[in-house]
Amino acid sequence: MAKKSTIPANALFELWREDPEYVAEYERLKPEFELARQVIASRVRAGLSQSELASRMGTSQSAIARLESGRNRPSTSTLERLAKATNSRLQITLVPAT
Repeated sequence: MAKKSTIPANALFELWREDPEYVAEYERLKPEFELARQVIASRVRAGLSQSELASRMGTSQSAIARLESGRNRPSTSTLERLAKATNSRLQITLVPAT
């Protein structure tokens, strides 16, 4: 049986960063990934599992998983419920484009 070779994720990322189409798509999705990261960080900081957070928000664990994946764009009311459930404060900021 042939041994499979693997490439470390950071090496793949560096390779992909040479592709202008990849870079453009990555930059386009960056705000969504950042929001997903903040959703996860808020839940973890509150010491909650996805199921516990879902219960506090009156939703399902799978809805929380979708939020954390970055695949869904949550409404402001969803973010407000998330903030309340994690004892956080929602802050939405618009900054000048560079």
